Amino acid sequence: MIRDCITLTGLRVTAHHGVYDFERENGQDFVIDVTVWLDLHAAASSDDVSRTIHYGELAIEVTEAAAVNPVDLIETVAERIAGVVLAHPTAETVQVTVHKPQAPISVPFTDVSVQITRSRP
Repeated sequence: MIRDCITLTGLRVTAHHGVYDFERENGQDFVIDVTVWLDLHAAASSDDVSRTIHYGELAIEVTEAAAVNPVDLIETVAERIAGVVLAHPTAETVQVTVHKPQAPISVPFTDVSVQITRSRP
């Protein structure tokens, strides 16, 4: 069982996801948290960034995946991001949380989010 992980918290992106036309037209902020489990022993013992997932590059990949191709559901956005992360050969499992703090909800709220966990087959 892999216990090592890299976590990116609070990645912000403006995108046009949502069921309603005004969400697609105006866009809104989304906040993304990603935790990827992988074996960090080789990277740590060699001090070689090529033996891990470069978290700066991963942050760009994740936000780019979230920003393009508008969809109705943040569940779909989370699935897309999980696929991007698992495309890295060292990634074993990923947990993705997509927050939609400006969701069109008619009662006061702080946040709404979906969270998925996916593993390499």
